[in-house]
Amino acid sequence: MERKNAWKTYSPQQLEELNQLADGYREFISRNKTERECTDAAIALAEAAGYVNLQDLIAAGAAVEPGAKIYAHTRGKALVMVHVGTEPLEAGMNILGAHIDSPRLDLKQNPLYESNGLALLDTHYYGGIKKYQWVTLPLALHGVVAKTDGTVVNVVVGEDPADPVFCITDILPHLGADQMKREAAKIVEGEALDVLVGSQPLVVEEDAAKDAPEGSALAAAAKDPVRAMVMQLLEQKYGIAEEDFLSAEIEVVPAGPARDMGFDRSMILGYGHDDRVCAYPSLMAQLAVDAPARTAVCVLVDKEEIGSVGASGMESLFFENAIAEIMELAGEGGLLKLRRALAASRMLSSDVSAGLDPAYANVFEPKNAAFLGRGLVFNKYTGARGKSGSNDASAEYVARVRKVMDDAGVNFQTAELGKVDAGGGGTIAFIPARYNMDVIDSGVAVLSMHAPWEVISKADLYEARRGYEAFLRNA
Repeated sequence: MERKNAWKTYSPQQLEELNQLADGYREFISRNKTERECTDAAIALAEAAGYVNLQDLIAAGAAVEPGAKIYAHTRGKALVMVHVGTEPLEAGMNILGAHIDSPRLDLKQNPLYESNGLALLDTHYYGGIKKYQWVTLPLALHGVVAKTDGTVVNVVVGEDPADPVFCITDILPHLGADQMKREAAKIVEGEALDVLVGSQPLVVEEDAAKDAPEGSALAAAAKDPVRAMVMQLLEQKYGIAEEDFLSAEIEVVPAGPARDMGFDRSMILGYGHDDRVCAYPSLMAQLAVDAPARTAVCVLVDKEEIGSVGASGMESLFFENAIAEIMELAGEGGLLKLRRALAASRMLSSDVSAGLDPAYANVFEPKNAAFLGRGLVFNKYTGARGKSGSNDASAEYVARVRKVMDDAGVNFQTAELGKVDAGGGGTIAFIPARYNMDVIDSGVAVLSMHAPWEVISKADLYEARRGYEAFLRNA
């Protein structure tokens, strides 16, 4: 059952739509490289489309009627958007769920130090990465610093052409004989992923350093002058003291924008396709839906790369609580009605799939592999070692989803994540399935998944956008 190449099916109008979507997506992932940035950008788009903050509705005691557009977020890192349909919420919802966190490096709470005349920032890697891929790349810093006076400082350094960038160094091949003998997982150790951020010492008068307040850049200059220079620059530009790193969330990500890839510009090379290549078309589909019968929902969550844990991950009760609040305002309050609504809902767990890479074809089983350019990918099950940790969608639900896609003319394919014994992976799908909800994994095929720069096909992005909207309207 080989699936056709989606590029062969497009009209001139569809190609124009595809390129417009790709342009918007490329700009979105270039600007928004953290879960906070994605959430802020999504809220701005939602509000422009008429969505109202759930907390404002609760405070006003406003009644929720069919057609209402509502959003809720938690800690600026996860978002739920709900377009209330004409059918009762208790009858169930059509839900798109994607994650907006991506593999990266996080600064430790006490990151800044000086060694041999260089200033560095210590990191802790986040998610499943090949550590050796992160050395010698231009890197940027994105995040926030929360100060004890209640202010929160946004930090983005390395994206503007006028900005400096940063990097993690590597040993030269002339002296790397011992390194090259190591296993790939240990070529670069986690504790060696320290970001080089400075080399110029702060020059001060000895008496000035002696009389300076403890913890200030001037006081540090006598012992660690390069570290002191970095501290001074941070204080001058952001008003940040070194102590403020204790309450900071700074992420180290590849610097620079996503780019069209290939002579034909049919692909996009960018950071964070996993899983923003599913989050963005989910968001666009949610905004496009008008007057739905069944309530349409888009959920964008954090922490999937580390197990969906924490207050902003899918394991949190944030999603459930938001739906409960909306049902209360809609006159359908009560635990039993909430449980019925969740059990009657249908969901696409929108997450990426591994695209078959000709360079590594031996780990794929071609009949059940995802190919770039063949459309939206459905994974009936994921998991590893005998489907461990997988949601396994029912045959009946797969048939329902197939019909929705066929009726809408969406190009789609089915896949597994590589050969049975080659490895495996998981998504958020098993978590909403706990509600007795029908859930299936669907997303976009990616090459070089979890690398600093990943590759997707514009055709697959377009089919995801079309498929997600068809699901919200007709599932």
